[in-house]
Amino acid sequence: MHPPPPGAWRRLCKNPVAVVTMTVLAVVFAFAFLGPFVFHADPHATSSAQFAAPSAAHPFGTDNNGRDVLARVMEGARISLLVGLCGALISLLIGTSYGLVSGYAGGRTDAVMMRFVEILYSIPRLIIIILATAAFDHSFKEWLNAGGHTVLVGYSKIIILILALGCIEWLTMARIVRGQVLGLKNLQFVAAARALGQSHVRIIVRHLLPNITGIVIIYLTLTIPTVILVESFLSFLGLGIQAPQASWGSLLADGAQVINPIRSYWWLLLFPAAVMSLTLLALNFLGDALRDALDPRAQR
Repeated sequence: MHPPPPGAWRRLCKNPVAVVTMTVLAVVFAFAFLGPFVFHADPHATSSAQFAAPSAAHPFGTDNNGRDVLARVMEGARISLLVGLCGALISLLIGTSYGLVSGYAGGRTDAVMMRFVEILYSIPRLIIIILATAAFDHSFKEWLNAGGHTVLVGYSKIIILILALGCIEWLTMARIVRGQVLGLKNLQFVAAARALGQSHVRIIVRHLLPNITGIVIIYLTLTIPTVILVESFLSFLGLGIQAPQASWGSLLADGAQVINPIRSYWWLLLFPAAVMSLTLLALNFLGDALRDALDPRAQR
């Protein structure tokens, strides 16, 4: 059995790129979730200060409705990060379970399961997400109202978007996990577990899953920015997060609408784009750093 490499956390902390990226992500999360407690501004409150440039009163300026852009970017960061994290975790759960079963079963079962994955790969993912949000949004709102969950009605599209993204982005995870399991299941520690009479479920959970944890964690850090990008793209097109909520994509769409050759309200694009780009860049660099830290052949 190949346990996780010792000293992975120590190697990660010695990597200056990893330290910088983790610091950046900590700042972004603090900005998104703790910022509203420090900077008390309603992201939906309108005012007469339309298109006000950045100032002490409005550090990120205001938009066409006089709403504070800093508060809007904080809200957009919360929603985009929530969609990215929850969607990636759903894809992690589905993809890891599917890949473990497919790789361990092998034979005809593995062939059928992988053909199903290939069929799903051939369907444009954006079309599925758009159809899911359009088809289930109204019914889901009625179900929430009937169940007395009126507080969640305004977040129905966000919930559907999270579920749709999670149920689409698991395909690559399943193929990666399946490939890892195919290489592990014929090793001696698995044969010894079978000889001891351990059940298939116990072998998968106790022996195979711990050995693929590293690659799963690495790919998780790369799935989060993918989900965020897809959500932002849909929101930019007006098919994702809807007003009055805001995400990075919808904020960029609002900024793009008021950019013209006569006058440029640059702050409406700069600040959402900067925070989003910084987050995605940090997540991708963190994935590379985790790959190095969790590599059992790494000599640091």
